Amino acid sequence: MSQFPANLMPDEASPEWMNKGDNAWQLTAATLVGLQSVPGLVILYGSIVKKKWAVNSAFMALYAFASVLVCWVIWGYRMSFGDNLLPFVGLPNIALDEKFLLRKAFLGSFPNVTMVYFQFVFAAITLVLIAGALLGRMNFHAWMIFVPLWLTFSYTISAYSIWCPDGWLSKMGIIDFAGGYVIHVASGVSGFTAAYWVGPRSIKDRETFIPNNILSMLTGVGFVWLGWTGFNGGAPFVASIDASMAILNTNICTATSLLTWLILDIIFFKKPSVLGATQGIITGLVCITPGAGVVQGWAAIIMGLLSGSIPCEGMPISIPLLGPLPDDKAM
Repeated sequence: MSQFPANLMPDEASPEWMNKGDNAWQLTAATLVGLQSVPGLVILYGSIVKKKWAVNSAFMALYAFASVLVCWVIWGYRMSFGDNLLPFVGLPNIALDEKFLLRKAFLGSFPNVTMVYFQFVFAAITLVLIAGALLGRMNFHAWMIFVPLWLTFSYTISAYSIWCPDGWLSKMGIIDFAGGYVIHVASGVSGFTAAYWVGPRSIKDRETFIPNNILSMLTGVGFVWLGWTGFNGGAPFVASIDASMAILNTNICTATSLLTWLILDIIFFKKPSVLGATQGIITGLVCITPGAGVVQGWAAIIMGLLSGSIPCEGMPISIPLLGPLPDDKAM
């Protein structure tokens, strides 16, 4: 032990089991994911809707971020990653006790306090994504009630089942590298369902749904794109080759998806579309997430081609078939 410099020697604040590099990267990755929500999606939601909905839409995202954090440390984290209550959910308990927070996390070489924060930003962005389906639809007071209820009775169940080592789907060997099921499928299905029950926007609003600020929209989606570096790069819970591969694949797929959507817009509509490019970025990010660290670079390109083409060509078909209920613009 004497061969190491003094700053690398274990002490009370840096126990022997903790890897300083992994801990630093995990906190950095969590911060990047947090920036996707605040300010990323706050700006994106506030700019992609009509001006009359801008403040309410941005505030829905900001409220969700804050509300989830409080619920997460009081009961949500332990329901998602704590002691077994049922095969699909953990025992509700607080994640504020010093003895618990300073112990080694169930994965990785860092303390529980790092894991609690890292998993919080994932839970928060899931609720913020659901908000995208409800912009201009849901009353803010209803949204205030919806957020803690959905976190408690939906997110914790999917997170425990798939990501917790004691979860029933985890034991079956299911792989969800960074949230394709827990976050994107869950938020997509929930957003669609919520939009169905809340009901469509007015006919006038559906006919003209033009973003109120294109530059702000690009700024918001830029935060989302670069923040996804932490989203997928933090999923291995270690500063490793897997993290590097996940980051590169994420950006390859996203760039390919953007270009694919852009080219299709030019072919079919004779001009490039900033809104189309924004949608291409989002679909590319979502597509690569479940397998970012387990596919090769050429596969990321193929995934980008698919994520940029299928939604682009599918929207003109699905909207007339499904009618006004699905969220065909903001989401």
